[in-house]
Amino acid sequence: MNNLREVKDDLLKEWIEFREETAFCEMTQQDKKYCICFEEIAEKILKNVPEQNKKFVQKELEQLERNFMDYLYYWNEKYYRNGFADVIELFKM
Repeated sequence: MNNLREVKDDLLKEWIEFREETAFCEMTQQDKKYCICFEEIAEKILKNVPEQNKKFVQKELEQLERNFMDYLYYWNEKYYRNGFADVIELFKM
């Protein structure tokens, strides 16, 4: 049996992607309270940036958003994968 904690293309990865497309798309009021609205934040920042710096700042804000989303994806997958692996190990006992 392979190591369930390793990240690769498998059933658990497909399940995480499915959850992203379904349940994670429907936000409750509680979810919305903690939502980070990158577009609104970027717009506010760009309004206060001199015109000659806007392209650079916009590019950096877009990179920040991509990095943050990659970070969230990594930790969500790690959290679910390790939780799943822990449950499987409990059943083996």
